[in-house]
Amino acid sequence: MAETSADASFEAAGDPKHTARATRSAGRKMRSLLLDAASPLFREQGLSGTSITDIAAAADAFPSQITYYFRTKEALFVECACRELLYLARATEQAALKARTPGEYTHALAETVTASDSVAFFAEALTLTRRRQDLAPLVERTIERLHSEGARAYAGQVERHGWRSLRAPDESSRRFWAVAIGVILEGYAMGRSPEALCAEMLRVLGEQAKSTEDTGRLRLVEVREASDNSNGKG
Repeated sequence: MAETSADASFEAAGDPKHTARATRSAGRKMRSLLLDAASPLFREQGLSGTSITDIAAAADAFPSQITYYFRTKEALFVECACRELLYLARATEQAALKARTPGEYTHALAETVTASDSVAFFAEALTLTRRRQDLAPLVERTIERLHSEGARAYAGQVERHGWRSLRAPDESSRRFWAVAIGVILEGYAMGRSPEALCAEMLRVLGEQAKSTEDTGRLRLVEVREASDNSNGKG
């Protein structure tokens, strides 16, 4: 996933007039600069602790440019969170490319995801959209892209190494991210370290995900009924 394509995916979810403005080269560049400046401020200070003036100063821009491209600070917050999640997904895929066994693959995924605060950042955006349904389409598009890219990467690894997946790629990707979001949010609430989050995620994903003995199967989420299905049961 290239950064330009990630940025472009968000434009279609906004107001058509704003989208048209951002399709120009200069507009895309300014939007990207504003997102780059806003993301670290939002992550460090939160939505309420970050002002439009702060963001404009960090981006060497005018406050009016923020409202021109994003309309509201809340819309900018959600777009930043969505973009950061997709960047994390890309980094996760890259880290897992070096894996040679199913256990190494799953460990690389879990370690990369839990080392970042992007999932927690995205969870704040999810909470915000509960009250701002006009921002929900952007979140929905991001989640769907997260799953489709994850399924593509997973299917590629399975084919590349000759592993046998216990579930379809799309279902495996969705389950992986569901576990990641749940474990990370719970862990943040309890003040757990990234190492503890990774260990907990691997525990929830199941022992076979860490096994080096059975490299013929890749299991991202433990599924009790999988053995029954493999024996031909409904």
